[in-house]
Amino acid sequence: MTPTLYRDTGYSLTHLVEDIKHGNIALPDIQRPFVWSAAKARDLFDSLYRGYPVGTLMLWETGADAGTRQVGGGENEKVAELLIVDGQQRLTSLYAILTGRPVLTKTFEERQIRVAFCPEDETFEVTDAAIERDPQFIPDITAPWRGGFKQTVRSFLARLADDESKHLTEEQKDELEDRIDRVRDLQNFRFQVIELNASADEEQVAEVFVRTNSEGVKLNQADFILTLMSVHWEKGRQQLELFCRDAVDVAVKGPSPRNAFIDPSPDQLLRAGVGLAFRRGRLQHVYSILRGKDLETGDVSAGRRAAQFDELRRAQDDVLDLTNWHEFLKCLTHAGFRSRRMVTSENALIYTYVLWLIGKRDFGLDLKTLRGVIARWFFMAHTTGRYTSSPESQIEADLGRVAALAHGDGAAFCSELDRLVRANFTGDYWEISLPNRLDTSSARSPVLFAYWAALNLLDAELLFSDLRIRELLDPNVTAPRSIERHHLFPRAYLNAQGVTTTRQVNAIANMAFLDWPENATISAEDPLEYWPGMTAGMEAERLHRQRYWHALPVGWEQLDYPTFLERRRDLIARVVHDGFNRLWDEDPGDEVSSTLADLLAVGESQTVEYKSTARWNLHTEQVDKKLEHVITKTVCRFLNAEGGTLLIGVDDGGQVLGLQDDMATLGGKASRDGYELFLRQRLDNDLSIPTAGVVKLGFERVDDADVCVASVAASGKPVFARPRDGGPAPTEFWVRVGNATKQLHGEDMLEYQSGHWA
Repeated sequence: MTPTLYRDTGYSLTHLVEDIKHGNIALPDIQRPFVWSAAKARDLFDSLYRGYPVGTLMLWETGADAGTRQVGGGENEKVAELLIVDGQQRLTSLYAILTGRPVLTKTFEERQIRVAFCPEDETFEVTDAAIERDPQFIPDITAPWRGGFKQTVRSFLARLADDESKHLTEEQKDELEDRIDRVRDLQNFRFQVIELNASADEEQVAEVFVRTNSEGVKLNQADFILTLMSVHWEKGRQQLELFCRDAVDVAVKGPSPRNAFIDPSPDQLLRAGVGLAFRRGRLQHVYSILRGKDLETGDVSAGRRAAQFDELRRAQDDVLDLTNWHEFLKCLTHAGFRSRRMVTSENALIYTYVLWLIGKRDFGLDLKTLRGVIARWFFMAHTTGRYTSSPESQIEADLGRVAALAHGDGAAFCSELDRLVRANFTGDYWEISLPNRLDTSSARSPVLFAYWAALNLLDAELLFSDLRIRELLDPNVTAPRSIERHHLFPRAYLNAQGVTTTRQVNAIANMAFLDWPENATISAEDPLEYWPGMTAGMEAERLHRQRYWHALPVGWEQLDYPTFLERRRDLIARVVHDGFNRLWDEDPGDEVSSTLADLLAVGESQTVEYKSTARWNLHTEQVDKKLEHVITKTVCRFLNAEGGTLLIGVDDGGQVLGLQDDMATLGGKASRDGYELFLRQRLDNDLSIPTAGVVKLGFERVDDADVCVASVAASGKPVFARPRDGGPAPTEFWVRVGNATKQLHGEDMLEYQSGHWA
């Protein structure tokens, strides 16, 4: 008979409350902002009273030995025997109401949840001032337990007797007393409980949760891990909670984590601590760390748990150090970013913080050097969406590269990060991918904010104004409504020309920072009419500067709208490039381009992929059409993401194999030109768009072997690939997710397209 991972049991409400009170069951959520509404807590008691099912609780044995103390704990801080997997909000509500413990609101104010009971109609309500005065209610349902049952009944009936409108018979009094007695008996309500054995691992616990949860929801990994953390190190979790509370609580005086960019959450800071301590990016590794499991062998021991907690504790001290936190955030300002308005990826911010901490603590870099290299890294990571798809996989790969460097070699650390920056910010990225990504109307596009950051770095002025854009974007300054982004081709003018869709009218390339009074003057005029008048009194040098900053093509007012948008996107990309170049320590003219050696050194990533061949199967030693389809899929997913580079003739480990096997299949066309023609024809035939403008094919020689370098730009619209088995038209939609390829269908595909291309 197969052994089970659990046992079915039951707990009375009183038993649950007492076990929580004495620390046998871990309930840390009493110290976190309360997620449920008071009305939902009221409904829970109403269900208990009426005997309705209230769901199964799931607990997990921690496996802690009797008497085990928490890490850094005091005399009474023992490790809980059971961890709540499912039912935290129910138990938080019950515990808070029955013990009178206050809960925290989202603004971190303490508030007591009180539920009232009306014996006459057997209803429960959230207690307020009116109910307190209403004699028909018992204002606090815990009174029968804490104040004594008989005293509660006498007090309630006395209040009713004082109400002249009420005259109760003895029979009615007995019935009301019976109903109050039913409320008292709720303390004996028996909850169905599933207790998972300590032998169950994290994945099994999560799977059991999903399979038994009636709503089919997934276990919240971050909350679960923080709960597990509280079992062994409640003080550590409290430190995370307090840091996050101080970051948003305006009542906090003196030094605090408050900042212009992010309201951090405990799980984000825990990720940072694990990344710093163990060079791990996947939150699932925290399970193993907190239970004392060796990340390589899987062995579990109490000694290892203590050692790993010590390492995590040291890392968390660095993560929560206010000087570290604010010095890191200066890097974002240095990169041209001014506030959370410009940050679309909190993952990029938190993971960049991990790298900053590693650079400071483990590589001994000074703050000035760190500020430059981290500013460049954040600009790249945020702009390219490095940590948008499969962020944990990507940061784990980045941390792995850093872990391979000699400890304390700060120059190597900076060199590695800068090499990765250059590998992503290639010439093709600036000239093709970035202009294509600017083909959107999204007001929350990372490439739009890269343009804003570049304008800040270039100290640009608003159009038709001497005000600086950085002043407009300063979070500490409330800009007047007259200063905002407005249309260069006015909406009314475009509507008159038949251009009516939001995506066309509000295109990034049609928006610029200018003063509202000037925009009001422009109204619905043709740019050909308003531009000469607006610039008539401007000095030539100032006009030249503003046309450069605002990426206005020469004679832009004379262009048709589609041509204007295309040319301005190219110029915006050039301004972004120029602004980013200000972040290099050396002169921008000395910038080194990404080389094949760089691409081989950084390994496969979200923007770099290796393929041994394009058509020759090395195992069967024959031409394989499936491999040609793999090349098509790879290019398709780069086009539908942020672009990237495909190296053909390189195996998964980065070993150069060359193209000789593929070349041999081309017969009389076995040359670089023939190979390029073969690839181009294949891509144009199997993809839904012509590839000449978005896929550049080239070759480089390494150790007497040719490597084909396919530089793929991000596409300005969705791209589809022909199915492997052929078909009348390309219908498969492939995207790049971390280092993997994924085909999207239906709603998932539409949601991705909407978010990516707005």
